[in-house]
Amino acid sequence: MITKNNGKIIGLYTVILFVIIIFASTIGVADIRFNDALKIISSRIPFIKQFVNIEQMKTSSILIVLNIRLPRIILAGIVGIALATSGVVFQAIFKNPMADPYILGISSGAAFGATLVIIFGISFSFLGLSMISIGAFLGAMGTTFLVYNIARLNNRTPVITLLLSGIAISFFLSAFINLLMTMNNDQVEKIVFWTMGSVSSASWKSVAISIIPVVSGVSIFVFFSKELNVILMGEETAQNLGIDVETIRKLLLGVASIVSAAVVAVSGIIGFVGLIVPHAMRMIVGPDHKRLFPYTIISGAIFMIIADTISRIALNPTEIPIGVITSLIGAPYFIFLLVKNKKILS
Repeated sequence: MITKNNGKIIGLYTVILFVIIIFASTIGVADIRFNDALKIISSRIPFIKQFVNIEQMKTSSILIVLNIRLPRIILAGIVGIALATSGVVFQAIFKNPMADPYILGISSGAAFGATLVIIFGISFSFLGLSMISIGAFLGAMGTTFLVYNIARLNNRTPVITLLLSGIAISFFLSAFINLLMTMNNDQVEKIVFWTMGSVSSASWKSVAISIIPVVSGVSIFVFFSKELNVILMGEETAQNLGIDVETIRKLLLGVASIVSAAVVAVSGIIGFVGLIVPHAMRMIVGPDHKRLFPYTIISGAIFMIIADTISRIALNPTEIPIGVITSLIGAPYFIFLLVKNKKILS
């Protein structure tokens, strides 16, 4: 459980996240001062907005911050939270430090669903989501369901079989996607850009739709923190302590799959977040999931918001896919952590 001192650190960490959100909202073609962005965002926060007056500000600045930049920043944070916390769950369940949210074929399934929609030119929207997002979500969930059923053995899902099934299906779908791109050269650029990840199409509708499964899923993760700690000690130990390992594994893997699929549908495939953030936080606060989840939630949001901000301004006016940024930041940092802590990890 988070101690009083840890609570203060979490509070400070939350303030840092808020400052980063304000700072990110000032960056862009339109020059908006930090104080102005702070007032604009504060004017929408309950219990604070009554003390903030933005009547004298430019209408254009208010619209840019509230309707363009802030939805994108919030969506990036939601994606970071979802991928980072799902990474914590997958690494605990599989007892594999290299496990990430895409290990069950979620990324390849999402890419397959999105590719089919792009190639067939299906363009209508539903509840504010494009058909590409819907196709990606259905593809991700369909693939996860297939992997589960392939791995299931007498109402059990052995971890190794589940892992190998996910890898096999991922390779198969990746090969099929490449075949489809070869047969549809005119759509290759659009497919490749989607698979690199982006939150450039963010809106308050996409934020509202994605935040529901993410908040619900992360709440379930946190609720089962104690069980995850025990499972790390070994299945036999967990069962002796009265924990139904198989049921909890199915539940958490299912929820993590839904959470990951929900954000992949609106952002495309963004790598390294679910791998590097849990590792970095685990090295800082330890393996106790009661402490690990709060830090991972905030760190995942911070990491993604910074990465998205860099993707917007690094090659202005051209936007770099956010998946490229997370890999460029994540890979070297991950290597640094491994080298620095190799004695601990051995």
